[in-house]
Amino acid sequence: MAISKAKKTEKVQLLARELETSTTAIIGTFSKLTVAKDFALRKVIREAGGKYRVVKNKLAAISGTGTQVEAALKGLRGVNSVAFTGGDPVALAKVFAKWAGENAEFRFKLGIVDGKLLSVEEVKALATMPGKEELFSKLLFLINSPAQRLATVLNATGRDLAVVLGQGVEKEKFAGESAA
Repeated sequence: MAISKAKKTEKVQLLARELETSTTAIIGTFSKLTVAKDFALRKVIREAGGKYRVVKNKLAAISGTGTQVEAALKGLRGVNSVAFTGGDPVALAKVFAKWAGENAEFRFKLGIVDGKLLSVEEVKALATMPGKEELFSKLLFLINSPAQRLATVLNATGRDLAVVLGQGVEKEKFAGESAA
């Protein structure tokens, strides 16, 4: 069933607005995907902060013009869908790869992160990387670790001196001549 030119224009504009803020897109293809599985996929991607659309190839190429994901949307063939986000690309790749691994009907075609095209293997490798929050926590630990060690060493000198003085007082080594 053909859609009107006005409807096509509306779809192009809607997708173009959504893609403007996107830095990451993962393109996939599917066959015999049930409505229930499609709904589950959309839910998983939405929870990861992304959006998912089944796209007409020509309309996707027009919508992507001038965006960071333009290269991924040019020259698509067959049935395609795109998951995209302006947030954490690793989070999107992780949930998408997990879902695709559990559902054989879906296969990755390619991806794009910050303007760099990714092959299927690179998309899968992206899914195995740690997320932004995990990387930030590791970085903060590495930054904080030397300061903690320095504070421990500086405190150890005073603490050790206090322990020695405390032991000397207990054994009455500082009593002097008046105690004799």
